Amino acid sequence: MSLLFRHLRVHHIFGANTDVGKTVLTTALVRASARTVPVYYLKPVSTGHQDHADTAHVRRHAPSNHRVFTECLYQYDQPLSPHLAAQLSDRPPISDQTLVNAIASYIRRTANATSQSAHLYVESAGGVHSPTLSGTTQAEAYRPLFLPTILIGDAKLGGISTTIAAYEALLLRGYIVDAVLLFRDSYYRNEEYLKQYFADRNVWVATFEKPPALLSTPDETFTSTDAYYDRLDAESALDAVQHLDKAHAARLAELDSMPRRTLHSVWWPFVQHAHFQSEADVNVIDSASSDFFSIYTKNPLSPTASLLSPQLDSSASWWTQTFGHAHTNTTLAAARAAGRYGHVMFPGATHLPALRLTEALLRGPGKGWAQRVFISDNGSTGMEVAIKMALRAWTKRMGVPSTTAEKLGVLGLAGSYHGDTIGAMDASEKKGVYTCEWHEGRGVWVDPPTVAFVNGQLGVRVPSGMEGEGWYGFESAQEVYDVQGRIATKLQSVYREYVEGMLASLEEERRRVNGPRLAALVIEPLVMGAGGMKFVDPLFQRVLVDVVRSGKEELGLCSVRGEGKAGEEWTGLPVVYDEVFVGLYRVGVESTGPVLGALPDIAVNAKVLTGGLVPLAVTLAREGVFRAFWGEGKEKALLHGHSYSAHAVGCEVAAETLKEVGRLVESPEWREARERWAVREGGEENVWSFWDPVFVKRLSEVEGVVEEVMALGCVLAIKVVDKTKDYTSHAAQNVFEPLKYLHLREDAEHALATGAPGGAPYSVHYRTLGNVAYFMTSLNTKPEVVREVEDRIWGVLETRGAER
Repeated sequence: MSLLFRHLRVHHIFGANTDVGKTVLTTALVRASARTVPVYYLKPVSTGHQDHADTAHVRRHAPSNHRVFTECLYQYDQPLSPHLAAQLSDRPPISDQTLVNAIASYIRRTANATSQSAHLYVESAGGVHSPTLSGTTQAEAYRPLFLPTILIGDAKLGGISTTIAAYEALLLRGYIVDAVLLFRDSYYRNEEYLKQYFADRNVWVATFEKPPALLSTPDETFTSTDAYYDRLDAESALDAVQHLDKAHAARLAELDSMPRRTLHSVWWPFVQHAHFQSEADVNVIDSASSDFFSIYTKNPLSPTASLLSPQLDSSASWWTQTFGHAHTNTTLAAARAAGRYGHVMFPGATHLPALRLTEALLRGPGKGWAQRVFISDNGSTGMEVAIKMALRAWTKRMGVPSTTAEKLGVLGLAGSYHGDTIGAMDASEKKGVYTCEWHEGRGVWVDPPTVAFVNGQLGVRVPSGMEGEGWYGFESAQEVYDVQGRIATKLQSVYREYVEGMLASLEEERRRVNGPRLAALVIEPLVMGAGGMKFVDPLFQRVLVDVVRSGKEELGLCSVRGEGKAGEEWTGLPVVYDEVFVGLYRVGVESTGPVLGALPDIAVNAKVLTGGLVPLAVTLAREGVFRAFWGEGKEKALLHGHSYSAHAVGCEVAAETLKEVGRLVESPEWREARERWAVREGGEENVWSFWDPVFVKRLSEVEGVVEEVMALGCVLAIKVVDKTKDYTSHAAQNVFEPLKYLHLREDAEHALATGAPGGAPYSVHYRTLGNVAYFMTSLNTKPEVVREVEDRIWGVLETRGAER
């Protein structure tokens, strides 16, 4: 992960191309730095004979004051591109992770070896996109290091283009480009154009005299070259070093000031600011890569330790991360659409990103039931759209004017959450913390049976107030989620009698007092996220759908049948699946319909949809719902939208995300995880998790600390023992607090390499919902990282249990 020190300034040197003078100008920087501080030069990969290696050149022309230290990590004899030299050698292959960890390890060792100010230059090989030993381009492979960068421009013919292209490649990946250095050429004069180009972008540029030509003997060449470096010392090299020092100091000052500035100006979502009074309370995120933040610690334990350390993003940045942070393919997709379209008007129009996304969704989560897709901006808005669709479909079918004064409500589950906009809030009950002054809570919500491991046993807990309340044990997750196989069980009869009895009582009461009518079933399938990570018994949700689709008038349901084609109409009540959180494999399945054995009439996806990069939501619907808005008058249309509806950037990113996810589904990592959960291959209804089932079971056995545990897909939820059961509990926060400070333990520097980029010790960022702590992976989190987090969670709970 990114490394930053107060005493050690580190810069990564990239070239716009091969043979642009990287080593020459790096040597000039080394010499200029060595006038005042020790200097370290690292060449991660070198090819060709050692006598001609870049490290040899730096040593040859370094000042003789014993302040310059050089090292090469991987040397290959063949003077070829690193990937090809590695292929032709008889040495074991070197992965990107091994290479990055070796560089990070060298930097940390260097920082620990000196307490005085020093400079370190890391010189890459060839151009920005030259391959590393594995074949990955350097800009890609070195991104997890996120070191401030110096770009060596190209002074030759065509060099303007290659320099700008290299700069944009670095910029697209988030690199900080502190300076552009290049030679002056009186014929091509690239420096004149590039100085103005980069000045317009606030990038500092320095130009240098070209190096002398080789002379007839090595001694003459050395003397000529050394004199050249002396001239550079007196010319631009010292200015460049001073600029780089200022850039380093400015970055430190910026990071130091961020907590104070944040506390004085920012209004956070879902945060009680009364609990954030100190600058130390603010988690400063400098960058992110794969599953990790790079967080800033102003005062680390050691003065030679990095001020930046990795922190696992174990809330998957609030449920959105799909491939980890700074994922290149989705970033390129965003740039592609931004460059082609920017933002364009969508009503009455079309563009390829929106059309391709729509078609992909109908082939994917909408397969077999959806015919229409409405594109909006976030999950809450997507649910607002869904509710409008459902209510209009119901009123149209029932012959009730859309302007009716009759009160309409929804049937849902207690503890549900569908977003923070008022309409979405009204689809949830008015209690707990998810409420506000205008929130009314329009509907009826039932307390659902839940699934969990308790004391090592997987089972279903039927809540009080329902006949048959209590605990029902199961042998495996596949048995619990085999809804079709459970249809004929006693528990199904219990659920059906309960739901039908409740609806009959409600309808009887409604007719007596002319009360509100239920016009839609709105549920979060399988897992209720923000309401406490409740894993709902899928059989109960299936029964809800079956009952409302029965169309029995005595239950207050619509008995009128639609006139559309089979598969295009809804019956009884429109059924809405809020899959904002659970959809697109967050809980291990593309969509929840196949698990429940019942497809929705309307469904909403967001979160995973855009790979964690930009906001977007989609509401899928049957043709019969769409037809409810059909008519001559505009007032009959779905008049919902915003200026950025179906924005091209989000649509392009979403389409790219769906393609990337499709590749992951067939990966060996997914196959291994599914095997651990005894998944029967070929079935869409199978459930599984990236979290090890044995680990999940063991967690539930930590007596006196853990009440219950459950995992599906990326999600692990741990409910800790506490008398306070609601959102106001701080029990989970208190239990898992040590995970936030693992990187600050005194033994952290001597720990074995971890799965974090650079191999450094890392802390764990997680979220709590009252007495529930949840941990979440991306869809491609490395298994070694998941196992490490399991060990850390187990260690915290084991320690807590021993303290009781």
